[in-house]
Amino acid sequence: MGALLEKDLTTPEYYPLTLNALQNACNQKSSREPVVNYDEATVAQGLELLRQKQLALKVTGAGHRVEKYAHRLGEKLNLGRRDLALLCVLMLRGPQTVGELRGRTERMHEFGDMEEVEHVLEALASLQPDPLTAPAARGRWVHLWSGAHVESESGPEPVRSSLEQRVSTLERELDELKRQMESFRRQFE
Repeated sequence: MGALLEKDLTTPEYYPLTLNALQNACNQKSSREPVVNYDEATVAQGLELLRQKQLALKVTGAGHRVEKYAHRLGEKLNLGRRDLALLCVLMLRGPQTVGELRGRTERMHEFGDMEEVEHVLEALASLQPDPLTAPAARGRWVHLWSGAHVESESGPEPVRSSLEQRVSTLERELDELKRQMESFRRQFE
């Protein structure tokens, strides 16, 4: 879905995409996190699942030598270009901060400021019954498209506890190094 969105928003002259073009878009090495290497069968299976959910369609007809595919996410969920741009970057690049999202969506939709980006993310997070985004650890946002990034409300806490433990350990080690240094210095006085 992310690759279909990206090509629709950034290169509409080459959209809809053939199966081969979609496979290449999915497997591109830049602007992807994680980088993937899907075979044609995997991409075709993904397209079929999207078609069953009425989120993608096969485009055939005059002027098309081969079948092409397009997304219907905007129509199906009543989303605008700015919503789709944010979801696209989150799908293709993983968790992002508001600033990263603003910069990385420029070719798809130019946001006026970071507050606008945050407002759209919050609107996507408040969709009922199925939110599409959620805030995550370290000021980042995630998409909830696949459910893979869903964090429990206590999700960031174990990270915070782990960081607090590490900082505490480092502080103790630093204090010990200071004592050793002072002891070493006194030997030469």
